[in-house]
Amino acid sequence: MNKRYRIKRNSEIDAIFKVKKVKGDSYFAIYQSDDSEATNFRFALSIGKKYGNAVARNLAKRRIRMIVSEHEKQFIKTKLFIIVVKPQVSELSYQDMKTKLTVLLKKSKLTENENE
Repeated sequence: MNKRYRIKRNSEIDAIFKVKKVKGDSYFAIYQSDDSEATNFRFALSIGKKYGNAVARNLAKRRIRMIVSEHEKQFIKTKLFIIVVKPQVSELSYQDMKTKLTVLLKKSKLTENENE
């Protein structure tokens, strides 16, 4: 996953949370906003300490970045979003995580191609 797709500034993250446009389920929540000046989508990950130790959190982040990179071509170019990972995700396998996150991305209308 290319680093130009990541949101790093706290001010940008706070602005996305303030918009309060959110879709979620018991495993993930996706906060999103639009940036008309953006040339590509950008995202951030939020995972709390209740998830597990640092090794488990980093594994979950790597898996989620991989899932996002697989859908890279389908994202709407002007979208900014934050994926909030809830502690229940630790019970899921990679395939279940991929399925749940893909469904939630479609539900939140972040992808252009609905057939995928």
